[in-house]
Amino acid sequence: MTITRVNGFASGAAAAVAALALAACSSPPARFYTLSPADAAAPLRTAPANPAFLIEVPAVGVPEQVAKNQLVVQKNAAQVDVLEQERWASPPADEIRRALSDDLAAQLGTIDVANSATPPGVPVYRISVNVQRFESWPGKRAAVDAVWSVRSLATQAVMTCRTSVAEPVADGYDALVAGHRRALDVIATQAAAGVRAMAARRGAATATAPAAGSKTAAAPVVPCPANPTSGGDAGATGKSGA
Repeated sequence: MTITRVNGFASGAAAAVAALALAACSSPPARFYTLSPADAAAPLRTAPANPAFLIEVPAVGVPEQVAKNQLVVQKNAAQVDVLEQERWASPPADEIRRALSDDLAAQLGTIDVANSATPPGVPVYRISVNVQRFESWPGKRAAVDAVWSVRSLATQAVMTCRTSVAEPVADGYDALVAGHRRALDVIATQAAAGVRAMAARRGAATATAPAAGSKTAAAPVVPCPANPTSGGDAGATGKSGA
């Protein structure tokens, strides 16, 4: 009798293990998303051999609640869902940094030299980004608020601005990710305009540099580029062009 009960228990345990293994095998596979440009038909971009200036895009700050590989989506204003089967291909901060870097380099016709040596005499502009809001509302909108700055590494002149973007999206997580990609493109476009303004001020300052021994004029205050989106905010100003 004892032997029979042990065998029955062992058989039941084996069946339970098999059932759990079968359930694990039947779980839906995870899907992975990226914020990098997704147009496979686009030609490979080549940077100019000797760009007039270089950019440096360091690590991006993101809110802690979305700093995970799973997509975090809003259920309502006070609740979120963490989606185990819908994941970023790399941590969100890295996805955002790479998307901005690619976009900025393409718009400005230059290269991102973050963590790389730079040749002497070539201006370098550091574009720092702190994402303060990264909200995903499936079927509604992808919302991004970011404070960004452009700093001349040669002069330490800086422009600090804020951009708020809310892109409407269709149903589905592909559409949601595409909405975030468009929002980041708006931020990159504004930051690129900031770099151009800084570079132009630098050129003007160089052309009108005071003679040796004369008093140096204060760096002019340059407004942040206008936000191209309705309801957006880009209200900060900064000193530029020295």
